Amino acid sequence: MTANLFFSGVPIPDLIFGASVYFPPMFKAFLLGSVLWLVIHYLVRDWMYSGEVWHPTLMDLSLFVLCVFSALLLIVGLL
Repeated sequence: MTANLFFSGVPIPDLIFGASVYFPPMFKAFLLGSVLWLVIHYLVRDWMYSGEVWHPTLMDLSLFVLCVFSALLLIVGLL
């Protein structure tokens, strides 16, 4: 009875079940990545905004993406 509720072939219940499976790990990775980004951003802020290496906004965005990706790897258990 319960298996038919989740996998009925109707798109909406399947979508809701899929969102409940896949959304929480990404949300947790986003939150953990934000915390990692805040710590790393605080440590390299002066160097990053000096413009010595790259454009500060692009460097900041790439640092955030790397933090979220590494947080997702930590959650999954690959690191």
